[in-house]
Amino acid sequence: MIELHFKDNFWNTEITCTGGYDAIVQHLNDGRRTCKELEDFMKARASVEEKYAKDLQIKLMWWHQIENISLSHLQLAQTIREEAKKLEDFREKQKEMRKKVEQRMDALHKQKALQYKKTMESKKTYEHKCREKEEAEQTMNRSVNTSNTKQQEKLYAKAQLAKQTAEEADRMYSNNVSIFSKSREDWLKEHIKACEVFEQQEVERINTLRNVVWTHLNQLSQQCVTSDELYEEVRRSLECCDIKEDIEHFVNLRRTGNKPPAPVPYENFYNTQRALGTASVAPQAAR
Repeated sequence: MIELHFKDNFWNTEITCTGGYDAIVQHLNDGRRTCKELEDFMKARASVEEKYAKDLQIKLMWWHQIENISLSHLQLAQTIREEAKKLEDFREKQKEMRKKVEQRMDALHKQKALQYKKTMESKKTYEHKCREKEEAEQTMNRSVNTSNTKQQEKLYAKAQLAKQTAEEADRMYSNNVSIFSKSREDWLKEHIKACEVFEQQEVERINTLRNVVWTHLNQLSQQCVTSDELYEEVRRSLECCDIKEDIEHFVNLRRTGNKPPAPVPYENFYNTQRALGTASVAPQAAR
């Protein structure tokens, strides 16, 4: 199978058309936008992980393993931010490199278009002057037997001037064609270079995105493994849980007594008074 490359497949037969180049640039713009979207997603994910970690710390600080899970999510948030920063740096680096190439190509496109316009205008002038020369010569030849010497000299001078003007237009047109040819050659070389640079950038972008996503998924998988390991420690602790022992431990640690308060009896007011009266008379009788 023939390997396809940008430099072989993005040309246009129309000399002033930039459709092929524009298609590549648009594709690179789409790729840069994809990088930015992934970068923003990772930053958002890092913020979510950080908030989740902080919420765990606030609500369950007394549970040691949950605190460790919180710390692992904080570490994940930091790792994701670092990966997002690498992607941002990569995107900015490609942007700067592209900017130089695009500025060069834009200048060449303008130069090529202006020189082509100038060449076509000089061609039109050249063709017009050639027709004027032919008309002047034909007029002079037709009047050889019908005009006097003075008129003949005048027509001859006019034909000579038309010839000189046509020759000057020819030189101008030929010179513009040469200049345009040089401009076209410069553009062709730079277009090929630009295609090679852009294709290499695209290769690097695809490879970088693939690696970033792969690494990100590995990080998330590792976080699941880490969390599960910490959860397993909690499960092992729960397997050692003895409800009776926990109850006894609490009782022994915090007991306040084994006797409840005595009942509060009903006391009849009159019976209480009589009892008091009897108690006060008894000592006098004893005397």
